[in-house]
Amino acid sequence: MFASLASGTFGTLRHFRSSSSVPFLSYYTSYSSLFKFHALTSIMDSINYTKNSHGSSSFSTSARSSRSGGGGRGSATKESHGRSRGRGGGGGGGGQDRIDALGRLLTRILRHMASQLNLNMRSDGYVKVQDLLRLNLKTFANVPISSHTVDDIKEAVIRDNKQRFSLLEENGELLIRANQGHTVTLVETESLLKPILSAEEFPVCVHGTYKKNLKSILESGLKRMQRLHVHFSCGLPTDGEVISGMRRDVNILIFLDVRKALEGGMKLYISDNKVILTEGFDGVVPVEYIERIESWPDRKLIPIETYLT
Repeated sequence: MFASLASGTFGTLRHFRSSSSVPFLSYYTSYSSLFKFHALTSIMDSINYTKNSHGSSSFSTSARSSRSGGGGRGSATKESHGRSRGRGGGGGGGGQDRIDALGRLLTRILRHMASQLNLNMRSDGYVKVQDLLRLNLKTFANVPISSHTVDDIKEAVIRDNKQRFSLLEENGELLIRANQGHTVTLVETESLLKPILSAEEFPVCVHGTYKKNLKSILESGLKRMQRLHVHFSCGLPTDGEVISGMRRDVNILIFLDVRKALEGGMKLYISDNKVILTEGFDGVVPVEYIERIESWPDRKLIPIETYLT
């Protein structure tokens, strides 16, 4: 929608609502090509630094140092913890608000906007931090991303409580990626994620949803919607090890039969922040691979037949 303003400034308003899991995003392109983003995502905690034997260093946010399949051969990890004291009150441009707003914008760009912004994104999801800092964008706190520093981006990674980002230092240059949640097709699953080869690796594989969605899911399967993968958690919402992969307010738990899925040819993967992901078959996890369904938090078994009659 184009609007002609009295001052001669032209703006474009675009709306994105690609799925229920991708929050509303709006931005304006003005005469000076300045974008204003409003993005909703949370930022807080923890960073994991990996130095690998090939002369490159990677930073990956993690809740604990026992990262599954971390790094390459000969990798050594050391952990650094950061803690956010809350998200603050709303875009005043203060130190904490600036970093929070930066993290939200980074999430949107790295998961959904790289193609649109003509960023050079690798197949494993990494882009150069300096390329991000050259973008002509503003965060929802009204701070130009170009006014931020590399240290600000590192701080945003440290604070993220869901460990959405990884940082990689390669040939003296810092790169960043989102660990999962992508809609951009520049990313290749095999480059981004580690494959799960046996059911014993992850005895719990559960998708959180809402009762209102259950009938549709049982009729047509779990769909990835606009994202590249269907998301599962490797534990329950109250498990201390579970940091991402499921919203806290879900009231339905759908457990995947991992063994049956793997034997049936379904490819399963694990992200750096411990989210289990799959493309299913043509973007759908069929109902036949559902092991059981429970209500949450009372954990009562829900017979599938109840919704299919």
